[in-house]
Amino acid sequence: MTIYKHLFFDLDRTLWDFDAAAEVAFERIYEKYDLKRRGIPSAHEFHEVYHPLNERLWELYREDKITKDYLNRTRFVLPLEHYDIHDTALADHLSEDYVYWSPRIVRLVPGTMELLDYLKPKYHLHLITNGFQEVQDTKLSLSGMKPYFETLTVSEEVGVKKPNPEIFHYALRKANATAEESLVIGDEMAVDIDGARAAGIDQIFFNPKGEKVAGERTFEVKELREIMAIL
Repeated sequence: MTIYKHLFFDLDRTLWDFDAAAEVAFERIYEKYDLKRRGIPSAHEFHEVYHPLNERLWELYREDKITKDYLNRTRFVLPLEHYDIHDTALADHLSEDYVYWSPRIVRLVPGTMELLDYLKPKYHLHLITNGFQEVQDTKLSLSGMKPYFETLTVSEEVGVKKPNPEIFHYALRKANATAEESLVIGDEMAVDIDGARAAGIDQIFFNPKGEKVAGERTFEVKELREIMAIL
């Protein structure tokens, strides 16, 4: 049986409840900018329009087809245009406020702190994320998770993004770990799991909705607490 020493967690939607925090952030910016007056029926609907557009932009960002600045501006330009609002200044304000609020609204995936408390005495814990450095640092500090992790590897510092195997190799070097003694835990098959496997690292696919997702994985769990039975 493989004896793991180093665990590399994804952050968003694995430990940090990204969507729950985003919902609250949207409620705040909806009220602040009186978006109902601009013809947007509700914060929830605005977020529903925004979400798939943002996911597509992040896909392009991971593929190095757009820049961070383009992503930050365009992800609000497009949903505003859905409501026939053509106002780049407003889009910039929404983006700035969203980037400020979303990491400060602490929402964790159920079982996160229980799992970290269980793992911390037994393993070296690390984070590997495609998110932006300043945003992820804020999430870790305000959530109380920061003391649990020995290293944080962010795609911006590496110059490549998951699933590129190089970011996993970089994280291993930073942690002074080998692929054979390491395990990656993440919620995206094509990004976290396929990338880790390409780097020669075992994986736990966190699949909270129990969706049928093609691809090889070493382990799969539906709840974070199930990881304690594996480790």
